[in-house]
Amino acid sequence: MKITLISDTHGKHHSPKLQVPDSEIIVHAGDFTSMGTLEQVIDFLKWYSELPHPYKVLIGGNHDFLLEKNALLFKSLLPDNIIYLENESVEIEGIKIWGSPITPWFYDWAFNRERGEDIRRYWEQIPDDVDILVTHGPPYGHGDKTLRGELVGCEDLLEFVLKIKPKYHVFGHIHEAYGITQNESTTFINASCLNLNYQMVNDPVCIEF
Repeated sequence: MKITLISDTHGKHHSPKLQVPDSEIIVHAGDFTSMGTLEQVIDFLKWYSELPHPYKVLIGGNHDFLLEKNALLFKSLLPDNIIYLENESVEIEGIKIWGSPITPWFYDWAFNRERGEDIRRYWEQIPDDVDILVTHGPPYGHGDKTLRGELVGCEDLLEFVLKIKPKYHVFGHIHEAYGITQNESTTFINASCLNLNYQMVNDPVCIEF
């Protein structure tokens, strides 16, 4: 099963620099708009729904305000061929994917939660048998280093990832930390398409499950 991973397109999905490879599944790990307006959401959903991938998985990010402020409206706009995950899972041809838009609190953006007990209640919902974990933000120590050298990932999320041991953990959020890291059980993928200056410079990441 070939899977394409992208994140943090921030409304620039029409850029000719974004070359999306064909695969059976495509996963977008959030921040598909710049400010989550209705117009931006509609434009992205049309583009995403028209991609040739048979399965299209999507989660929100901290810029995608409409998804949190008016969830009913957003879900009414969802094309039938897009699988939207908000702290829930889907099984596609035997592969279990769980997705969440939640990130640690940062200047009151969308889906922000305080570190500790407040955010842990979301990570407690991650199934023990998940194959691909998709969160908008990274866990601590993997794909979370800022330009200033700070590690800003979620410690609570890392705890659950180390316990559950998904085969892949996909995220974005920290643009400058694009890339892949691994431990003995999980491959961590920061699939941010844009760099820190919001330029489309990073290629989609392709994996074979």
